[in-house]
Amino acid sequence: MSSPTPQEPFLHIPETVSKEAQEFLRTLKDPAQAPPSPDPGDLAGWKKVQAFVEKDALIQSEPIVKRYGPTIAARNVGGTLVQDVRPKGWKESRKVVVYVHGGGHTLYSAKSTLGRAAIFADDTGHRVISVDYTLAPEAKFNQMSDEVIAVIQALLKEGHSMNDVLIYGDSSGGGLAAAVVLKMRDKGLGMPAAAILVSPWVDVTRTGDTEFTLAHAEPNYLYEKHSKNAAGAYADPKDQKHPYASPVYGDFSKGFPPTLIQGGTKEILLSGFIRLYQALDRAGLVVKLDIYEGMPHNFASRIPEAPESRLARKKIHDFVHFYLEPGQRVAA
Repeated sequence: MSSPTPQEPFLHIPETVSKEAQEFLRTLKDPAQAPPSPDPGDLAGWKKVQAFVEKDALIQSEPIVKRYGPTIAARNVGGTLVQDVRPKGWKESRKVVVYVHGGGHTLYSAKSTLGRAAIFADDTGHRVISVDYTLAPEAKFNQMSDEVIAVIQALLKEGHSMNDVLIYGDSSGGGLAAAVVLKMRDKGLGMPAAAILVSPWVDVTRTGDTEFTLAHAEPNYLYEKHSKNAAGAYADPKDQKHPYASPVYGDFSKGFPPTLIQGGTKEILLSGFIRLYQALDRAGLVVKLDIYEGMPHNFASRIPEAPESRLARKKIHDFVHFYLEPGQRVAA
């Protein structure tokens, strides 16, 4: 009897990335084997998935938080719960980062993503306010952005100015962060000093080129099986190209803060990064597109010690300090 032929890995492991990144990529499981997302309006179904994912995420986040050792306090800011994260050695400062976590608009919480907030706080030395906004489908896109805006406005009442605030979001939180900035600008509420968008989901429709060309290279999810229903939970189909749902469709001629966009070449969201960069650049705004060979979604917080991640984290550090330093910020 002949031995079975070894199964080909579902994911291409490039030789052009670090050994640490290659090892991480080998641990990823084929998203085709993951169960499909619930229907957009299936609140009970989503609650069940959210509870399961939250439990696992808390376990994964705990050792990261322990390693970096920030001081963490749960607070109510502007009517919304937040996790107030202060890095080791933090000195009293008005400078603050508002963090909008990812999770396809339907998963995770400020608590289960504390690892990401802890890394960011430690890298930059700044206090991070992680917003525990209401998830879809319990809330739709406009309610979510209003909750984040309420947190920022409450921080202003506490004595911060807009020049003290940087907004940071990853994955769907990156898209939501960009939408928050657009909505604040349109309502005459001012804008944060700068924005950092990591692997941002800025178009919840399946429109960009890489949504198709990288469909089988994306190691985290499949659009039809996972993202489509999450998008529907977040925004009804008729609303999905509204700039507050998919900020890539925004009018940037009216202004936007200096922005850093980071991502990797294994992401189906790559077209969104490029399209947002081009929209900001065409409008004459300050924007940096920082793309990494062979890297998956949110790589810098998932494999933080890989050389690629260390470089990405250093660029975030430099960007944050430049745009939150008095007198050095370039006006948008």
